[in-house]
Amino acid sequence: MTRIGVTGHMNITADTAAMVYDEITRMLSAAGPSNELVGISCIARGADSVFAQAVLDIGGRLEVVLPCRNYRERKVKQDHAEQFDALLDRADVVNVLDFDVAGPEAYEAANETLVGSSDRLIAVWDGKPSEQGGTGTVVEFARGKGVPVDIVWPTGSSRA
Repeated sequence: MTRIGVTGHMNITADTAAMVYDEITRMLSAAGPSNELVGISCIARGADSVFAQAVLDIGGRLEVVLPCRNYRERKVKQDHAEQFDALLDRADVVNVLDFDVAGPEAYEAANETLVGSSDRLIAVWDGKPSEQGGTGTVVEFARGKGVPVDIVWPTGSSRA
């Protein structure tokens, strides 16, 4: 099994999401047989959900890491709820971390869980420094753990 995780910006534009989807689909297809692919995602809006959809569309299996027990109720906005629920329903594994609320500790634990269970990490990242727990922090953490990181930020990409 090839296990690939994702981190990335939540606030990518619709045009960027389409370009990112195409690039991720290409990368995942090149990673080996789709029946041996496991994609690991927190399925947040933006990059995480784009990645999860690409994994499923090419026939891979999806593992979801949720930072806390009430993540869906407290953090998933109305305009992302339908996609979130559809991805969650199609996940083979859902790992809900033992936190009551979403916060820095829960997000850090989710990132550590995701990176720790991945052979590679795809980062949908514009390369700019981020706040603690943001995409840049996760990239640094993965590299520090020896997890290879592939950066996806197609020419013309932007954040909303």
